[in-house]
Amino acid sequence: MRFKGSEAYVSTDDLTLAVNAAITLERPLLVKGEPGTGKTMLAVEVARALGLPLLEWHIKSTTKAQQGLYEYDAVSRLRDSQLGDPRVREIRNYIVRGMLWQAFTSETPVVLLIDEIDKADIEFPNDLLRELDRMEFFVYETRELIKATQRPIVFITSNNEKELPDAFLRRCFFHYIRFPDRETMEKIVEVHFPGLKKSLLREALEVFFEVREVPGLKKKPSTSELLDWLKLLLAEDIPPDALRAKDRKTIIPPLHGALLKNEQDVHLFEKLLFMSRSNR
Repeated sequence: MRFKGSEAYVSTDDLTLAVNAAITLERPLLVKGEPGTGKTMLAVEVARALGLPLLEWHIKSTTKAQQGLYEYDAVSRLRDSQLGDPRVREIRNYIVRGMLWQAFTSETPVVLLIDEIDKADIEFPNDLLRELDRMEFFVYETRELIKATQRPIVFITSNNEKELPDAFLRRCFFHYIRFPDRETMEKIVEVHFPGLKKSLLREALEVFFEVREVPGLKKKPSTSELLDWLKLLLAEDIPPDALRAKDRKTIIPPLHGALLKNEQDVHLFEKLLFMSRSNR
């Protein structure tokens, strides 16, 4: 089972190699990179390319590792007992299967995405060490051992909001998605906007990369924000002339709200443009 890329996702050679290395080693692939560089979509496209089901576990600050295994719904059981429901005699009726349980017991291999693991508590990765390593866990309420019948392909994404424990890192294959260079970005745009006029693409990429290079930006625009911006430029029929170099140093880009996402960055950009006008 090897990933060879996808028509809907531009995978660089080193990223494709990392995916296949994780599959060969039977280890989770830990993917880091700037927000908006396609970490989550990688798992989606690998599942699609390999023809496998996809299970997505999106992590929040309140998520506990136990929820990925199972949860015992004691509240529902108490309510049903008060109503005289005969289901209360069997505790397994109140065991809610988590994403890992579903992945472990699937009849076919699946792709399991654990998305933004760094959002959770610092102990969250450690609490999953044994389960991800041995591909099994014990259900104490029903006294049964759940073992993976088909080992899932596990993708774990992180935005580097927290450092992950060394013991957890040792069990993963790691890849950092570098921000795309101009050539790769052109390929990504072509996937999403086939047939886009070369003149508009050229000018838009000039503006985009110039904005990213502005010193002091709190949040640099990402790939997903470039795609949003291009969609708006097309919808509003903004001509390439409006983005040309002679104007770029003296006016803020049209529809810049797709690229600059906080007031500090907008003010910084306006200040730099004002200084540029003053020096003309």
